[in-house]
Amino acid sequence: MSSTRGAAASIAPPAPGRPDQPRGGRFGSLAGWAQRHRWAALLIWVAVLAAVTLGSGAAGSAYKNNFALPGTDSQAATDLFTKHGSAQAGDSVDIVLKDSRGIDGAGRKAAVEKMLAEVKGLPGVADVRSPYTDTSAVSEDGTIGYATVTLDGKAEAVPKEDVTAIIDTAKSAETDGLQIELGGDAVRGAEEKGSPTAELAGILAAVVILGLFFGSVVAAAVPLITALFAVGAATGLIVLASHVFTVADFTPPITMLVGLGVGVDYALLIFYRYRHELTDGADPAEAGRKALDAAGRTVFFAGCTVIIALLGLVALGLGSLQGVALALALTVLTTMAASLVLLPALLALFGKRIQRHVLQHAAKATAKGKVEGRRWRALAAAVQRRPLPSLLVAVLALLALSAPALSMRLGFADAGNDPRTTTSRQAYDLLAEGFGPGFNGPLIVLVQGDEAAGQGVRSELAEAEGVAMVSPAMPSGDGTLSTVIVYPKTAPQDEGTTDLVHHLRDDVAPGLERDTGAEILVGGSTAASQDFADTVSQRLPLFVAVVVGMSSLLLMLVFRSVWIPVKAALLNLLSISAALGAMTLVFQYGWFGVQQGPIEAFLPVLIFAIVFGLSMDYEVFLVSRIHEEWERTKDHSLAVREGLATTGKVITAAGAIMIVVFGAFMLSPDRMLQQFGLGLAVAILVDALVIRCLIVPAAMQLLGKWAWWLPGPLARRLPKVALERPANS
Repeated sequence: MSSTRGAAASIAPPAPGRPDQPRGGRFGSLAGWAQRHRWAALLIWVAVLAAVTLGSGAAGSAYKNNFALPGTDSQAATDLFTKHGSAQAGDSVDIVLKDSRGIDGAGRKAAVEKMLAEVKGLPGVADVRSPYTDTSAVSEDGTIGYATVTLDGKAEAVPKEDVTAIIDTAKSAETDGLQIELGGDAVRGAEEKGSPTAELAGILAAVVILGLFFGSVVAAAVPLITALFAVGAATGLIVLASHVFTVADFTPPITMLVGLGVGVDYALLIFYRYRHELTDGADPAEAGRKALDAAGRTVFFAGCTVIIALLGLVALGLGSLQGVALALALTVLTTMAASLVLLPALLALFGKRIQRHVLQHAAKATAKGKVEGRRWRALAAAVQRRPLPSLLVAVLALLALSAPALSMRLGFADAGNDPRTTTSRQAYDLLAEGFGPGFNGPLIVLVQGDEAAGQGVRSELAEAEGVAMVSPAMPSGDGTLSTVIVYPKTAPQDEGTTDLVHHLRDDVAPGLERDTGAEILVGGSTAASQDFADTVSQRLPLFVAVVVGMSSLLLMLVFRSVWIPVKAALLNLLSISAALGAMTLVFQYGWFGVQQGPIEAFLPVLIFAIVFGLSMDYEVFLVSRIHEEWERTKDHSLAVREGLATTGKVITAAGAIMIVVFGAFMLSPDRMLQQFGLGLAVAILVDALVIRCLIVPAAMQLLGKWAWWLPGPLARRLPKVALERPANS
C-alpha cells in the first residue's frame, strides 16, 4: 500500500526518501511558520477579528440595493422620472385601512385623519395623501382604503428608525373594528422577519457531524473554530466594504451561509490529510506541514476557482449582484486564508492531544480487523463491474431532476411572499382583496409628449388585454411627459403579468408611438424585475462559457488530460442543473406546500458560481488520488478503487456538513434564503454522493487509460502544474 493512502490532493507518485522529508513547497513552509509561531498566528487572527468587528461596528453598514440596468426600458423610465420631476420618482409607504362597517364613519374618519396628521410630521415624510380626498383610494364596498405616505428619499435611503416610527404611529390608531397595516419596500426593509435560527441550527448540525466523524471534541472543534474566525472577519470586512462598493442588504446572511459551509469544508479536507499523516507515523509538526503542502494546495486551487467564478459575476454588470459577488469572493478568500494560516497554528496547539486520540482510534480499528475504506472500495468495485448501466441510471436520474429547470421563471419575491404575521404581507393581502391582485404590481407607463398624447395613450392602454384599469394621465412638473399607471388583472408574480409587460412593449407601444408621435416606456418595479430577469437569462450563457472554460483550462494544466476537464465540466453542470430543477419544483410549482412564485432572478448565477467552484474542490480531491495511484501502478481499475476508498469518507463528511449548513437556511422565513439554501444543499448532495461516488468511478472505468490522454503537441506547450511537490524535492 502507498504510504500516502490518505492523500486526497496528491497527484505525484510517492517517492522513496528519509522519514524526515523536507517541508516541501510554499504551503508547507507557511504551515511551518504558523506552527513555530502558533501563538503569534492565533493572536494575529484574534486581532484582525477584533479590529474589523470594532471598526464595522463604529462605521455601521451602508448596504444599498441597486438593480439598475442601463439600456432597459424600466431604467430609462426611472431616469426620466427623476429628470422631469415626476411624482413616481420617489418611494412611498401605504397605510392600509379595513373596517367591515366602512372606513368613512364619523368616528373612524376623525381618528384616521388625526393619525395621518401625526405621520405627516414625522422625520422622513414628505407628504401624506388621505383616502378621504381620493375616491380611487377606497374600495367599491367602502371597507378598505389606503393612505399614501410619500417619503423624502428612496426606500433604502430612509433610516429604519424613521420607518419604524411611521409604522408605530399608524398602528397606534387601531381599534377593535379598524385594522391598520402598512406596506411598501421601506416597511419590508424595516421589519424584523426572523432570528439567527438558521445560522445556529447549521453550526449545531456541523458540530454533531464533526463529532461523529472524528469521535473527539477537540478534533471536531478545530475545523469549526477556523470557519467561525473566517466568517467573523469576513462579515466585518463586508460591512466596511459596503461604504466603498454597492452591497445589497441581503448579502450578510448569504455570506455567512457560504462562509460557514466553505470554511468547515476547507478545514476538514486539510485536517483529514493531517490525521492520515499521523497514522502513517509522522509527528504532529511534520504531519501539519505535509497536510498543508498537499491538501492545502487543493484548498487553494478550489478557493481560487470559486473566486474566479464569483468575479465573473462582476463582468455581468448586474447592479447589486456585483457587490454580492465581491462580498462572497472576499468571504472565500478569508476562509482560505484561515485554513492555510490559522488551522496549522491550532493543530500545533492541540497536536499532541489529537495525535493520542488518532493513534488510539487507529489501534482499536486494527485490533478489530477494520480496514479503512473497505465499504467505499466495495462500492467502487460494484460500479466497475457494470460501469455503463451505473453511469446511465445515475445520469438519467439527474437529467430527470434537471428537467423542470427548463421552465424556470425568474423574478423577485415581494410582500406577497413575506410571513403572514408581518404587516407588509397583511397590507399586501388587503390591497389585493379591495382593489384586485394586480394592484400590488402596477406598471408605470411613461409618455414623452404633450398632454393630449398622454390622454390618448391612456385610452388605448385601458383596452389592452390583461389590463384591469388605468389611472388618468398625470403630467410631470415641467409638462414634458405624462405618466399612466396600469394595473394588471394578475398578481405581480403571475406569468400573466410578465406576458402583459412584453405585450405592452412589443405589441401596444409601437402602434401608439406611430399614432401619437410620442415615445412610450413601460417601467415601474414590476417591469424592472422582469428586465433584470431577462438580462440574467441573456447573459448567463456567456458567463457559464467563461467560467467553465477557465476552470477546464486549470484542470488541464493540473492533470495534463483532455478528458478529465471535459468530464468535470459536464458533471458540474449536471449537478447545478439538478439543483435548479429541485428549486423550480419546490418554489415555482409549490411542492411540499410551499407558496408558488418565481425563482429569485440573481440566484441561478450565484449558485452556479459557488457550486462550480465547490464541485471542483471534490473533483480535484478525488481525481488527484486516482491519478496518484495510476502513476504508481498504471492499473486504472485499481486506481479508481483506491481513489474512492481513500476519499469517499471525507468527501461524504464534508458534503454532509455543507448540506446541513445550507439546508438549515430552509428554516429562515426569508424566501430568497430558503431558495438559496435548498439550491446549494441539493447541488452538494448530488455532487458528493451521486456524482463523486457513482458517476465519476463509472466514467473513469470506461475511459481507462484514455482518461490521462493529452495530445503530444499540447503536452509540450502546456506548463506543468503540480498540486503536491514530490517528497524528495
